[in-house]
Amino acid sequence: MTGTTDTTGAAGTTGPDRTTGTLRVGLVGYGLAGSVFHAPLIAATEGLALDTVVTSNPERQAQARAEFPDVRVAATPDELFGRADELDLIVIASPNRTHVPLATAALKAGVPVVVDKPIAGTAAEARDLAALAEERGLLLSVFQNRRWDNDFLTLRKLLEDGELGDVLRFESRFERWRPEPKGGWRESGDPAEIGGLLYDLGSHLVDQALVLFGPATAVYAESDIRRPGARADDDTFIAITHASGVRSHLYASATTAQLGPRFRALGSRAGYVKYGLDPQEAALREGERPGDAAAWGLEPESLWGRVGAGESPLTGGGRPVPTLPGDYPAYYAAVSAALRGTGENPVTALEAAAALDVLEAARRSAHDKVTVTL
Repeated sequence: MTGTTDTTGAAGTTGPDRTTGTLRVGLVGYGLAGSVFHAPLIAATEGLALDTVVTSNPERQAQARAEFPDVRVAATPDELFGRADELDLIVIASPNRTHVPLATAALKAGVPVVVDKPIAGTAAEARDLAALAEERGLLLSVFQNRRWDNDFLTLRKLLEDGELGDVLRFESRFERWRPEPKGGWRESGDPAEIGGLLYDLGSHLVDQALVLFGPATAVYAESDIRRPGARADDDTFIAITHASGVRSHLYASATTAQLGPRFRALGSRAGYVKYGLDPQEAALREGERPGDAAAWGLEPESLWGRVGAGESPLTGGGRPVPTLPGDYPAYYAAVSAALRGTGENPVTALEAAAALDVLEAARRSAHDKVTVTL
């Protein structure tokens, strides 16, 4: 165990002292989410140690051992839960349909939990998990890494500084050109898999919009299956009316032959337009790790967004705004601080539930061709 002193949790429960020493992390799942995002970020976080990886796939087991020679490997989550008293955090990075049962089991085993997005298929399930975590006095956090994208951090600062005035309309896109389906559970048509772009990239788009502009009051959506052989939505649009009066237009697509701006935020004083994607995912996919170079999360000046009024950024209008460095490592640093009692949960399950309210409304809107009031 990291600590041996019993402490009283937020809900009056007792458990191990996680305020000092290195916190040991068990990671369930070693596919894209586990191997590319979670494992490297956990390993790069001071005070956290990747203790165990759970995967039944022999190739992924070998990959985990090669990438993290000191890691233990388990074939099933039950093996991990059987050693719950040796762990300080369990991270759920397995397929979406397993998030709720595995998070429930981990919390009942007495271990704090991080769950990859979406935390659940419904807002009600997310709130049930939040209630269980509260009852047990345990941290439950949701991995919404794109709150630490470089462009999002930059836009958030522009808003905080009043550079744009009152924002009237916000456009946000995660668009790709992938005309051939890749298959796998993410593109399955089985509702139990919680696949498709609405719940995948849509989870990020909605979360960012709610963080920036507050609660939603109405949702309209269009969600289509465009590619031959595809079974899950691959071209989705969501329009949110926020209580603040801002209107967000969000696009997630695998069928975009010409990509639009990542962000276009239009305010009463000026607008901000930004093209290109944060570089951190591409770096992680290439095997780069935070801390390997001082330039982590930085992008070239040619990709900086522009702020202006009445001018086109495509013809040099407006002034370039240096993009702040992206900082995915900040998520697990915040989780570590929260476990030690020196910081707040960076993304709560209730915040994730609010985003799921919007996603559920979007699914209903697209199906029934109506605007849904929240």
